[in-house]
Amino acid sequence: MKARVLSGVQPSGQLHIGNYLGALKNWAEIQSQYESIFCIVDLHAITVYQKPEELSAKIRETAALFIAAGIDPEQSSIVVQSSVPGHSELAWMLTCVTPLGWLYRMTQFKTKAAQQETVGDGLLQYPVLMAADILIYQAAIVPVGEDQSQHLELARDVAQRFNSMYGETFVMPATHLPAVGARIMGLDDPTQKMSKSAKGSGHAIALLDEPKVIEKKILRATTDSEPAVDPANMGAGIANLLTIAEACDSSINKESVAGMRYGDFKKRVAAAVIARLEPIQRRFREVIADPGYLESTLARGREHVFPIAEETVWKTKRAMGLYT
Repeated sequence: MKARVLSGVQPSGQLHIGNYLGALKNWAEIQSQYESIFCIVDLHAITVYQKPEELSAKIRETAALFIAAGIDPEQSSIVVQSSVPGHSELAWMLTCVTPLGWLYRMTQFKTKAAQQETVGDGLLQYPVLMAADILIYQAAIVPVGEDQSQHLELARDVAQRFNSMYGETFVMPATHLPAVGARIMGLDDPTQKMSKSAKGSGHAIALLDEPKVIEKKILRATTDSEPAVDPANMGAGIANLLTIAEACDSSINKESVAGMRYGDFKKRVAAAVIARLEPIQRRFREVIADPGYLESTLARGREHVFPIAEETVWKTKRAMGLYT
């Protein structure tokens, strides 16, 4: 019996090359090794205001990009989080056993709260909902990046606390994770991870950017004061562009670009990215043009995971003495 793997992405902002190289590409490569569940976590997206019509469209766009990036609905379940009510129900039960101090210590809460005039309770409870996302499917493996590792540790702490209070109910998600993909930094600030929420048109390469837009963004990417690529002395900007290029085209490496002037190097990076994204964009257009196929894929994913979620919710309620 295959171990169950779970991961997810918010349907807010634009999925970018960092999401693909750091997550989606990796998911596609490991999906046949596990019972794979990949979520579009729309409940997480509404911790900040989303225009309803835009969110609805983004959910479908994200699902189509999952498929275009190589997630095979015949091998994996693609699930919209809010279509499975158990996520919210389990999150409430877990909230009741999670100490408030644990949530106040979460780095992302402190960072995002400092950026907002008014902080909604959803932002504070976000990690508990993420724990519910993981625990509801009894996922043994959760491939996440470094920025989500604290949330995964909280999920483990919550599961352990619940199990000690009410008896063995949840599988403990592993701390040993499959290797995640390349860590891609912002084009405008190579010291910061590329983000869907960052402002500025030159920050990220969206998966659906046109070739001319991709080339323009890369040509304007932050570099350093050196005249040419020096493999022994690369600044953060050049190192980031090389990481992107190597992940898109295996023929590119430090040796092959050594001595290239920055303009020529950037053009080569742009060509590699454009070539890598072209089949993804082509497949996306096919999927999004067939709403019946997309809806049936999401319905099939929900049908597969729904019994798993229902069983976990039932076990949790029974353990706590709630009405079942």
